[in-house]
Amino acid sequence: MILLVIETENLSKIYENSKGCRDINISVPQGEIYGFLGPNGAGKSTFIKTIVGLLFPTSGTARILGRPIGDIEAKKKIGYLPELFKYQEWMTGLDLLSFHSSLYKLDKRAASIKIEEVLEIVNLKGAEKNKIGTYSKGMQQRIGIASALLCDPELLFLDEPTSALDPIGRKEVRDIMLELKNMGKTVFLNSHLLSEVEMVCDSAAIISKGTIIKQGKMTDLLEGDTALDIHVEDINNEILNKLEKIDEDVIFDGKNIKMHVKENHEIHDIASLIIAGGGKLYGLTPHRNSLEELFIKLVERGQE
Repeated sequence: MILLVIETENLSKIYENSKGCRDINISVPQGEIYGFLGPNGAGKSTFIKTIVGLLFPTSGTARILGRPIGDIEAKKKIGYLPELFKYQEWMTGLDLLSFHSSLYKLDKRAASIKIEEVLEIVNLKGAEKNKIGTYSKGMQQRIGIASALLCDPELLFLDEPTSALDPIGRKEVRDIMLELKNMGKTVFLNSHLLSEVEMVCDSAAIISKGTIIKQGKMTDLLEGDTALDIHVEDINNEILNKLEKIDEDVIFDGKNIKMHVKENHEIHDIASLIIAGGGKLYGLTPHRNSLEELFIKLVERGQE
């Protein structure tokens, strides 16, 4: 049986200027990394603030960890790292985590144990006594994640956690998310960095102008035709006619063939067909659909 940690039904939060999010219907299974994608101003942050109980919904319903949004018991099991958070630079990492431990009402011994644990998870052991002002952007992001983990959440919301980081910093955050998934936790990732989402997420939803325009398992979202770039010589009309039976929109400029296939086995068939027909095959490169291509196509279609 699949346990759902987030369930929404026609959840909406509309501001006076009519912006926000409308009729959001998503289901997030336990133990997944779930991506929530959209252009700036699409309603991503509004949705997260509504789902964690910081904003009251205009209409619709939602359940978090089996309880209505805003439920105190559910909130105790949620971690949240907002976008563009800022900590006092004069504090040390340990000061920050100790302060947040007191907000969670952890006693001194429990706080000490939990701080050691989260520092290990975010790979900041040994840097906790340094001032936050001396931390790199990646370290500041990781100490923020550590703060969100102090309550040992079952569900962690991360709002643009890698947007200001360099490639090394982004990899460090990705590794943390994957480790949390291995620990059985669910991560809800709000991001516009599509390559990051594609690398770590099990499922995703794409939001544009406040509404969901596509959602599903990552493997299903990226299904579709595979584009082929084929470098050849000595291609005759017989070969081209056979290729057109696979893809009627074959493009041939004398040295290169561009076409699409629906099934992976067709790639091997095409290579065999070219060689058997007397053609010379120098290179065959498949290009599978990327999340970025899907995102751009869907968003542009919605703007037409």
